[in-house]
Amino acid sequence: MQEASRPDEPVGSAARESRRWRKPPDIDARLERLRSALDAGTFQSQLADAKLLMLVDRRSGGMTGVTLFESEDAMLKADVVMNAGPGNAGSRSSVEFYEVPLLRL
Repeated sequence: MQEASRPDEPVGSAARESRRWRKPPDIDARLERLRSALDAGTFQSQLADAKLLMLVDRRSGGMTGVTLFESEDAMLKADVVMNAGPGNAGSRSSVEFYEVPLLRL
């Protein structure tokens, strides 16, 4: 992914943000299952090129996952897989979709 050269010029990438709530003691088990699935390559091809950022609030049990995609089309296809696939433990409170006009990691 690249940075846009102007604020009004999108970089052609999209992000899906999902919020979930878990019991605080369950967070590590959930993260380990996710790590194992990522390491094993068990996710479908719609997620193969996606980048994942997971934020955790251990006190409240809140988890926010931000998944980055090369295009809006790729994000929407992956959303179907992510909603139906394994690893959807916890109570999801929201899913939002965003354009990514700036990305610098």
